[in-house]
Amino acid sequence: MKDRSKLTTEKRNLKTADIDRRSTIEIVDIINSQDMLVAPAVAKQRKRIAAAVDVIVRRFNSGGRLFYVGAGTSGRLGVLDAAECPPTYGVKPSMVQGIIAGGRRALVRSVEGAEDIADNGAKAIAKKNLKPTDVVVGIAACGITPFVLGAMRKAKQIGAATIFITCAPQAVKYIPADIIINPVVGPEVITGSTRMKAGTATKLVLNTITTAAMIKIGKVYGNLMVDLRATNEKLEDRSERIIMETTGLSRLAAKSLLKKADGLVKPAIVMKVKKVDLKAALKILRDCGQSLRYAISK
Repeated sequence: MKDRSKLTTEKRNLKTADIDRRSTIEIVDIINSQDMLVAPAVAKQRKRIAAAVDVIVRRFNSGGRLFYVGAGTSGRLGVLDAAECPPTYGVKPSMVQGIIAGGRRALVRSVEGAEDIADNGAKAIAKKNLKPTDVVVGIAACGITPFVLGAMRKAKQIGAATIFITCAPQAVKYIPADIIINPVVGPEVITGSTRMKAGTATKLVLNTITTAAMIKIGKVYGNLMVDLRATNEKLEDRSERIIMETTGLSRLAAKSLLKKADGLVKPAIVMKVKKVDLKAALKILRDCGQSLRYAISK
């Protein structure tokens, strides 16, 4: 697709055409009113998002990995979502990975032209030793970023599952993916600035995908992140409070139990409820597919 002017993400927003003449509070209100369009647009994609989650969960359960591929804001959002999975859910960094056009440097500084070479996207995904059990999620607000499309075509050749997130309905027919998630948020407040509504929509979709997938593979009990890694004081405090809430222990007792469990919240809870040591708790969890709910109720 050569004519980008036809893309929703590149069109002018008539409701913000005179935004440069507005007062500060009016500018803030206009941006806020446009942001209110994002959540409903994402909600319309709920079935496709759920389908994507189910695909990812099946691949996770088969030992597969999840890769995000994007450029600019889209790439940074993918890397961000991947980076937050290990501390939040206790997964290995290799399980969810982000690939951005231009590499690490592009995370903090624009790398001009990095997104324009499709072959570089294919090479980037090939370097990950991609397997048919893996999932590749392409992220491109405009839907036509060559780097991302190159990665997607390579992923399909290898046999990996493919998912694509775009805010441009005009690009859908050109996208090589098994599932396409297309929240249409309309033209941006500032023409073409997809770090705004499109970026917000993308963040919502990514949050939903990984959160739902982690819930489905047993990383959450109720709404508690029982597989978190206590890597700082905030997470240590949260770990103790989770144990306190689920077992009724005091803060001091929870701290002591967490230490006996080598800092692992989920086994600590099993140790208390089932009255076993760490080794036995770990075995119970393995036998229950890492589901805490099943482990403490059987």
